Amino acid sequence: MEEQPAAAHPSFWQRRAVTPIVAQLRLGITPEKLALTLALRVGLGIFPIPGPTTLLCGLAAVSLRLNQPVIQLVNYFTSPLQLALIIPIYRAGEILFFQTPVPLSIPLLFERFKADFGLFLRDPGMIAVQGVVAWCLLASLIVPVLYFSFRAPLRTLAGNLKA
Repeated sequence: MEEQPAAAHPSFWQRRAVTPIVAQLRLGITPEKLALTLALRVGLGIFPIPGPTTLLCGLAAVSLRLNQPVIQLVNYFTSPLQLALIIPIYRAGEILFFQTPVPLSIPLLFERFKADFGLFLRDPGMIAVQGVVAWCLLASLIVPVLYFSFRAPLRTLAGNLKA
């Protein structure tokens, strides 16, 4: 009898993404629920205001009876995407509302904060509101596309687990 080679250490991707998803499928979570969980998390994860995404996803998971561990797992992976998309989403909001782009930089924001708190709240606040409107439009397109993109491979994976 031949000895099998020692299994290689699972990759980061395998440990942090694939294994938890497979575990959820083995627990009986349907591929459709899992696809919706993943799609919503990505859509909510690019919300253009840092901070409330964990709460938004938690509320979505509770209200739609989605899987909390998976939705928070995807939170971990979408944080860099959220940071990368904040400025483009804010700029899209300015375009939507026909606004002149406001310079965005940390030193400038601190300067405005010190000089005039009202001005600080008004300009970045309006940029954030416009960004949230742009995000609503973007998320309403992204979530269905991701749902259907995730659903088929998850169905296949679930079928392979049953075989």
